[in-house]
Amino acid sequence: MAEKNEKLFDQFPGVSYEEWRAKVEADLKGADFDKKLVWRTNEGFNVQPIYRAEDIAGLKTLDTVPGQYPFVRGTRTDNDWLTRQEIEATDAVEANRTATDVLTKGVTSLGFKVKEPTVATLETLLAGIDLTKVEVNFTCCLSKVKELTGALVEYLKAHGCAETFKGSIDYNPLKRALRKGAAIDIDAIVAEAKELLAMVADVPSLRILAVDSVLLSDSGAYIFQELGYALAWGAQWLTALTDAGLDIDTVARRVKFNMGISSNFFMEIAKFRAGRMLWAQIVEQYQPKCECSAKQKVHASTSRFNQTIYDAHVNLLRSQTEAFSAAVAGVDSLTVTPFDVAYKTPDEFSERIARNQQFLLKEESHLDKVLDPAGGSYYVETLTASIAGEAWKLFLDVDDKGGFFALVANGDVQTQVNASCQKRHTDVARRKEILLGTNQYPNITEMAADKIEATEHKCCCGGDTCEAPNGVALCGRRAATDFEELRLATEAAANRPKVFMLTIGNLAMRLARAQFSTNFFGCAGYEIIDNLGFNTVEEGIDAALAKKADIVVLCSSDDEYAELAPKAFKYLDGRAEFVVAGAPACSDDLRAVGITEFVHVRCNVLDTLKAFNAKLLK
Repeated sequence: MAEKNEKLFDQFPGVSYEEWRAKVEADLKGADFDKKLVWRTNEGFNVQPIYRAEDIAGLKTLDTVPGQYPFVRGTRTDNDWLTRQEIEATDAVEANRTATDVLTKGVTSLGFKVKEPTVATLETLLAGIDLTKVEVNFTCCLSKVKELTGALVEYLKAHGCAETFKGSIDYNPLKRALRKGAAIDIDAIVAEAKELLAMVADVPSLRILAVDSVLLSDSGAYIFQELGYALAWGAQWLTALTDAGLDIDTVARRVKFNMGISSNFFMEIAKFRAGRMLWAQIVEQYQPKCECSAKQKVHASTSRFNQTIYDAHVNLLRSQTEAFSAAVAGVDSLTVTPFDVAYKTPDEFSERIARNQQFLLKEESHLDKVLDPAGGSYYVETLTASIAGEAWKLFLDVDDKGGFFALVANGDVQTQVNASCQKRHTDVARRKEILLGTNQYPNITEMAADKIEATEHKCCCGGDTCEAPNGVALCGRRAATDFEELRLATEAAANRPKVFMLTIGNLAMRLARAQFSTNFFGCAGYEIIDNLGFNTVEEGIDAALAKKADIVVLCSSDDEYAELAPKAFKYLDGRAEFVVAGAPACSDDLRAVGITEFVHVRCNVLDTLKAFNAKLLK
C-alpha cells in the first residue's frame, strides 16, 4: 500500500523530450518528423506536436494574475463579459422596442446604428433603458459623429447619468479609406478627434477613438496582421493626440478595440491575450499616471469572412467555436454574428439563436465563472508569445514606415490584407482551408438562389456610396464567394449537369474514389449518380448514357486504370466528359491516348469545376 502522501506520478519515471522524440521517430518508420508533425502557421512560426514546461520557462508573465499588469491574463477580476445585440436604428421607435425586448432576454450591451443622431432621436431610442445597467454603443455616418456626440452628451447630462454611463461612439475616420479607397486628411482627423475628446470630457466612460480591426479580419487578414495593425492603429491615436497636447491618460481611456474572431480556436485565444499584453506595454511608454490607462478595452465579433450561403447552419458551428475562444480569452463584450447574415437581413429567429449561443457559454458551460482558463497551458502560453512576436514585428514595421494612418492613406495596409485574402481564397480553392458544406462535403441537393435577398450595398448615410473609389480598398470577399458563384451558376443553368460514377474493380478503392468524386463535383452543385459497381466498363458506360450523364468518372484502383481507363475512354467516344478519379502512376500513358481530366487531392477544385462549367453550362 502506497503512503497517503505519495503522489501518483511519483510512481512513474520521468520521460525526457529526447526519449519521447526517439519513440515518435521510431513509430514514424523513417518519415520526416518535421514534415509529418510540425505545423507551419500562416502567422510565420511553427507549432510543435508537444509542449512541455521548459517551453514556457522564460516567460515573464507566468506569475501574474488577472487584473495585473501587463494584463495578459485579463484586465478584470471576473469573466462576465457583456452580451451585445446589434440593432439597426433607422426607425427609433422600432429600435427601442427591439432593445427593451432583448434586454429582458439576457442582453447586457446594445449596439445602435443610427441615421439621425439628434437628442429627440435619443430620447425615443433610449426610453425605458436603465443606462446604469446596460452598456450602449453607437455607430453612424462619419459626417454625423460630432452631431451624435453632442446629442448624447446633452442627453446624458439631462438625465443625470453622464458619470455612470458606459459605452462608445465608433469614431472611425479610416473606414471609407479601408473599404472604398477614399482619401484621408490626417491633420483633419487629429483635429476632429481632439474636438470630440473635449466634447466628451464630462462622460468619463464614453470611449470614442475606434480601432476597428474587425474590418481587416472580415477581409481575410491573418491573425498576426489583425493584431499588429490594430496595435499600430491604437498607437497612432496615442501619438497623434499626445503630440496635439492631450495627456496620455485622457487619450488611452478613450480607445476601444473592435476586433474579429476567426475559427482558429487556440490561436484566437492567444491573440487576445497577446493583444492585452502588447497594448499595456505600448501605453506604458507614454508614461501614464495610472496603470489602469494601459488596460485594453476589447469588443469582439465572430467572423463574417468564413460564413457561407450553402449549408448555412454550419455557420452556427463556426461562430460557436469563435465565441468560445473569445470568452476563454477574456474579451470585454461579444457579438455573435447571426448565421444568415451572408445572404439576408437577420431575422428574429437568427438573432435569437445568436444571443443564445453566448448564453450556452455562460449558463451551460459557466465560462463566465472562470478567469483565464488557458493560463499556464504550455501550448497556449507558447502561442501567446509567438503571436505577440509576429504582431510586434509588423507593429514596428508600420511605425518605421510612418504610422498606421499613413499606410492606410497610401494603400499599403489594404494591399497587404488583400494579398492574405487572395492566398486564403487560393487555399479554399485547393481545399487547404476547409469550409464544410461549401468546398468539402456539400449538401448536393441544396438550392440557395431563392433564399438570397437581392440587396444593394448602402453606406451608413443611406446612399449608394460615401465616396467614389480613388485608392486601394479592401477586397472584402468572403472565403466561400467563389464557390457560391460557381454553384449559383449551376442552379441558374437550364440543365443541371449529371455526374455518373463508373465504379469497377477493387471494392475499397472504387468506393473511396466515388466518395471523393461525389464531394468534388458536388461543390459545383452537379447531380451525382452513384453506383454499386459494374462488371465491365462497357456496361458502366451504357448505364451512364442511359442516365444522360454529362460526366463519367471512372473509379477504380491505380493498378487497374492502365487497362480500364483506355478501354472506357474509347467506348465512350466523346459522348460525355471522361474523368479518372485519382492520379495514377500511369497518368502519362493515359494522357497519350487522349485522357486529360483527373480529379485528386492536389487539384485546384475551384479552377477544375469552373472549367467544367464553361463546357457544360450552355
